[in-house]
Amino acid sequence: MPDAGGADDMKTLRIGTRKSELALWQANFVRERVLAQHIHAKVELVEIVSQGDRTLDIPLSRAGGKGLFLKELECALLAGEIDMAVHSMKDVTVTLPEGLHIPVVLPREDPRDALVSNRYQSLEEMPAEAVVGTCSLRRQCQVRARYPHLGLRNLRGNVNTRLARLDSGQYDGIILAVAGLKRLGLSHRIQQVIDTEICLPAIGQGMIGIECRAGDSEVNGLIAPLNDPDASIQNQCERTLNARLGGGCHVPVGIFSELAGSRIRLRALVGEPDGSRIVYSEKSGPRTEPCRLGIEVAEDLISQGADRILESVYADAS
Repeated sequence: MPDAGGADDMKTLRIGTRKSELALWQANFVRERVLAQHIHAKVELVEIVSQGDRTLDIPLSRAGGKGLFLKELECALLAGEIDMAVHSMKDVTVTLPEGLHIPVVLPREDPRDALVSNRYQSLEEMPAEAVVGTCSLRRQCQVRARYPHLGLRNLRGNVNTRLARLDSGQYDGIILAVAGLKRLGLSHRIQQVIDTEICLPAIGQGMIGIECRAGDSEVNGLIAPLNDPDASIQNQCERTLNARLGGGCHVPVGIFSELAGSRIRLRALVGEPDGSRIVYSEKSGPRTEPCRLGIEVAEDLISQGADRILESVYADAS
C-alpha cells in the first residue's frame, strides 16, 4: 500500500538524470512510481550533462565506452548532490564505484531493436549499398554477418537527432531500440521489429535501473517497492555474463535472457565488428541461479575465443 505518512516526515528526494528527452522520460517515470508508493513524498529532478552527451563526433567505442553516460551522475551521488540516479541498464558499467549499487530494476520494456526507415519495411528488403545508421558495434557485427551487402555508417546523438538525420536523407534506415521509441511515443516510426534470432539485444536493453548510495537506508527503503523480480533476475543473469567476459557497454556483445516459469533461457554472442566471425552460446537453467547460468554461458563463449575478439576490439579502440 502507498505510504500515507505526513509530508513533513520526508526530505526532498533528488533524482539525477541526463538531459536527453528519453532520460527525462525515464526519470519522470521513476518519480511517478515513487509518488505512487509514497503520496506525500517530495521528489525533484536534477539534470546533469554527461560526457556521452558532449562527445558526439566519434563512435562510442572510441569515445571511452564504459561509463560514458554515468560518470557525472555517479560523482553527484557520491558527493551527496543527488539521492538516486536513473539509468538505461544497457549503459551501466560492469562494476560500480565503491559505495554505490543498483537495488531496483523496473519492469522490462520490449528489449528488441527496430529498423526505422522512410523507404524500406525491413532489412531484408534493403538493396545493396543501402546506408544503415548505427554506432553500436553489437548491431554492426550482427547486421554485417547476415546482410553483408548493406553499408553501415556510424550515427550518434539522441533519438530525435538520429531521426532528423534519417529524415534529411543521410541514411536509408537507422536501427534504434524499440523501448526508447515506445517510451517517446514514436512506435509509429518503426518499420520492422528485428527478431532476436537476427539481432540479440544489448545487456539490460529495455530495463531502467535506479542507482543510489548503498548506505542510504532511507532512500533504499523508499525505492524498494519499485523493484521488479523478473527484471531483477534477468539483470543479474546478463550482467554476470558480461562481467565474466570483461565486456563493456559499447562492445560487440549481445546478451538476452528470457524467463519461462521456473527456467531461464540465456543466449549470447561476441562478434568481430566487421561480422566476419561470431561466437554464440545458448543454455538454460533454473531461475533461482541466474548468476551461475551467466558464468556458464560466458565460459562457453571464452572457450570459443570470445576473449580474443574483445581484446582485439579494445586494442583497436585505444
